[in-house]
Amino acid sequence: MKFPARWLLAPLLVVACSGRPRHIDSSASPKVVAIKDDEPRLIELDLSAGVPETIDSSALFHTPAAQTYTGLVRAILHTATDDKARGLFVRLGAASFNLSQSEELSRLLGKVQASGKPVTCHAHELNNSTALFTSRGCGKVWLSPAGEVSTIGIAAQMVYLHSIFAKLKVDVDFLHMGKFKSGAEPLTREGPSEEARASLVETLAAIRGAWLDESNEVRKNDALRGALEHGPFSAGEALGRGLVDEIGFENEALEAAKKAAKVSAVEAIFGPRAQTGRGFDIGQLLRMLAGSSSSREHKPHVAVVPAEGAITLESGGPLQQGGITASALCKTLRRMQNDDSVKAVVLRIDSPGGSPLASDLIWHEMMELRKKKPIIVSVGNMAASGGYYIACAGQRIFAERTSIVGSIGVFGGKINVAPALEQFGVHAETFAASPELGAAERAAFNSPLTAWDDATRERVRAQMQGIYDLFLARVAHARHMEVEKVRASAEGHIWSGDQGLGRGLIDEIGGLSEALAAARKAAHVDAEIPITVEGGREGLLDSLLVSDDASDAEAAAAFARLSATANPLADVPLELRAVVAAFSPLAGHEHMAVALPYGLLIH
Repeated sequence: MKFPARWLLAPLLVVACSGRPRHIDSSASPKVVAIKDDEPRLIELDLSAGVPETIDSSALFHTPAAQTYTGLVRAILHTATDDKARGLFVRLGAASFNLSQSEELSRLLGKVQASGKPVTCHAHELNNSTALFTSRGCGKVWLSPAGEVSTIGIAAQMVYLHSIFAKLKVDVDFLHMGKFKSGAEPLTREGPSEEARASLVETLAAIRGAWLDESNEVRKNDALRGALEHGPFSAGEALGRGLVDEIGFENEALEAAKKAAKVSAVEAIFGPRAQTGRGFDIGQLLRMLAGSSSSREHKPHVAVVPAEGAITLESGGPLQQGGITASALCKTLRRMQNDDSVKAVVLRIDSPGGSPLASDLIWHEMMELRKKKPIIVSVGNMAASGGYYIACAGQRIFAERTSIVGSIGVFGGKINVAPALEQFGVHAETFAASPELGAAERAAFNSPLTAWDDATRERVRAQMQGIYDLFLARVAHARHMEVEKVRASAEGHIWSGDQGLGRGLIDEIGGLSEALAAARKAAHVDAEIPITVEGGREGLLDSLLVSDDASDAEAAAAFARLSATANPLADVPLELRAVVAAFSPLAGHEHMAVALPYGLLIH
């Protein structure tokens, strides 16, 4: 409901997180030596700084498309078929990926090894996810001598706040559609309902099974399978349990990789050491940085549109930082629809949901786009609640076994602080303009100083039922399913990719590479057609709230204001910000949310 952001406490679920923050390896870079075009070489991928999905950035410059997740997928696929590439060296540092990314990347590295090219990986630390990455995708795994392997298994914790609210005499009134839609439970209960417990435990068990199976798919070592849930381990212990093959520093691993590939030349094609795709020059104009005057290629291509984070109508909400905004993504989808050079679109989504109105607007643009050209959906970590609302509009949906899909349901409510204020002698009185019975309660519908009466609560319930019915109908229409079949997989239940496949919520198990192949096939285009990465958020000038024809002084002043704006999520861990931001419709002008009430962060 409508109340200040400070009154909204979003429940956060942290699942098997690694203990240390990411950092970029600071060891000296190898001397850059010119490589002849026909010279055999070792290809280097530096993933230590992470792999962004989108070209959008909180920094001034866009991330070059070649340095995004899409660029990385393409680079690995190219390495497998490049005659000059004789092997692959991967620097992991202490980086972490979600399980769905590790599934796909390890599968692609397996293709490189299948082509006869050795793959050597070096890490400072490994966790649940990167252990899957290395055990399945790397022929040789090196670990720094003082490094660790934090394979600790998968579990979940949720914080329930109802007792605190009761002691503070804060009234919490939330409703939900779907017996598994547990978004309000951390605020209204002292523990989970049986339905919420069953939904979460069932899905976690499915993810655990996929994680164990795929981590042990190549090495098939019973000791390794057991070690995956009994860490953390020192470097020596990890070596003894088969989690790594060698202990040593990066330069030692690089020399071993060169020896295995029988080459002396090294070409870095991804990460800080890459010599191409460096992005915009510092001297370019602000409007070129914003994308308002940059020229575009008009050659036939397939466009990847990343959609990452919480879903809101517009940017700048009280809990919103980045994420998916309907105003920006709809604009991008309409441009894709009218651009004849775009032969197919792949929506790469990772979202816990958010605003039902924004989700429905984006769903509509997706459905309009698919009338004209293929649009394929690739699910990253999750397409849950509003994220699935959007994803279901794709003609085909790909997700990894460990992806989260579904959570088809709605919740909403309000927090009333009047009883708490009464303890301190603060009293709120509502004065209605109408003398009609119940007019004051209706007029104070959004106020955090008034409780809902029964009649108002029933109006809210009816409104939520309407949104829930619309959600079911949208999925049924887009997926060519009967509403009752959708309902059987709805009610707020979350599903793993495997479970979603069995229930018809997705079409195939696979990642971005499989989605791109499906898009090319659907568009009847050559496998070598260029791939672009398109921005789904507002351009810089949109964020500045000025028009393309604004004067230089107006643009500069607006940019200064934007730079000085405090980030409301600055104190929230980066990987949990999308979950908190998914609640922003309730902290703004909307009355309900289609959002996953917790973050599934499996590292």
